[in-house]
Amino acid sequence: MMKQLVDKTRPGSAAEQEVLPGDLMTKRQRVQLVLVLGALIAIGPLTIDMYLPALPAITAGLQTTETAVQLTLTGTLVGLALGQLLIGPLSDVVGRRTPLLAGLVVHVVASVLCVFAPSIAVLGTLRVLQGLGVAAATVVATAVVRDLFSGAAFARIFSRLMLVMGLAPILAPTLGSGVLRWTEWRGVFATLAVLGVLLTVVAALRLPETLPVARRRHGGVGATMRDYRRLFNDRAFIGLVLVAGLAMAALFAYVSGSSFVLQEQYGLDEQQFGLAFGAGSVGLIGATQFNVRLLRRFTPQQILVSALIAGTAAGLLLIMFAVTGLGGLGALLASLWLVLAAAGLALPNAPALAMTRHSEAAGTAAALLGAVQFGIGAVSAPLVGFLGTGSVPMAIVIAGGMAAALAVMLLVVPRADLGTVDPDLAVAVH
Repeated sequence: MMKQLVDKTRPGSAAEQEVLPGDLMTKRQRVQLVLVLGALIAIGPLTIDMYLPALPAITAGLQTTETAVQLTLTGTLVGLALGQLLIGPLSDVVGRRTPLLAGLVVHVVASVLCVFAPSIAVLGTLRVLQGLGVAAATVVATAVVRDLFSGAAFARIFSRLMLVMGLAPILAPTLGSGVLRWTEWRGVFATLAVLGVLLTVVAALRLPETLPVARRRHGGVGATMRDYRRLFNDRAFIGLVLVAGLAMAALFAYVSGSSFVLQEQYGLDEQQFGLAFGAGSVGLIGATQFNVRLLRRFTPQQILVSALIAGTAAGLLLIMFAVTGLGGLGALLASLWLVLAAAGLALPNAPALAMTRHSEAAGTAAALLGAVQFGIGAVSAPLVGFLGTGSVPMAIVIAGGMAAALAVMLLVVPRADLGTVDPDLAVAVH
């Protein structure tokens, strides 16, 4: 049925000018779409976060340093960034399904090989390969949403996706902690391999092709380079991409540093860390869903600017609590929750504003967006380790990411050039 809806809007048809395929979907079809795409996007956070409780154990087991172990997280983010730059344009040419399924298979193979990694160097290399595989799921899911929706409708569907994918950061460390109760850290990667197989089956059976042949890009490498050049020449698009990337950097600073801060500095065990990490994600998830309601009264750019201001203020509070120790662990976690909540408002709206500008090359635009997000995240993760493993370095990088995102939004993005959101699309998805 979803395939029939996609086929109803062909290039040049009157239907395409009036509605997008997503506007023809029933509520049940939209729910199914969100669940499938949410599962695809969730494999990324699962791959990133599920082994976090095992970082100290990996450090001891492979006889390496904390910084080296944090670089395995960076390797995953690098793979995600590079993979999206390749897979995004490819999906504009050959369609969404083939690159998606191939990437999921790569992820499964890499996860199996991680189980047998003999050294931190091998593990880091395989984590890059894992990231490359996950990149297909991430970029294709975003491109599929853009194939079907636009404007505020895109932001609302993306917010719903973040509800589904938000369960992954909550469940991942807890699931990882549960696995560690029965086996060693290598069992975490075996679990990821099983999840990858299940997701491959779901994608093969439940996700139709959303990019008809008539809408696919042609011209090979030359056309891809022209698409990238056009994107880089769009100041508003690049600014919004940087905003999304810097906000994501704040999240990855938390992801990479929280295990050592909460377990080693504050003495939480693996299970307690999983619960604390999951509790922080509640702010992120709650904010993404509150964003759906806010979009009924405010524009995406208004919400985005307000969220970045709030996130920067919360980041400064985080630094104060980390430096002074005032309020102990409770104050630290509360300020982190506020930063995550602000990010939960910023992250759906920045991509929505950016992606709406380039529907003609959604895969390439999604690739650049994802590459910048995970590329900047790949820098923030080792930066936390380089500055130290305590709460102060983590707080500095988190607050710096939010403050930089706000500066780019105010100084780089030309607000008058963002355009307006079609009111019909704004009520297309509830």
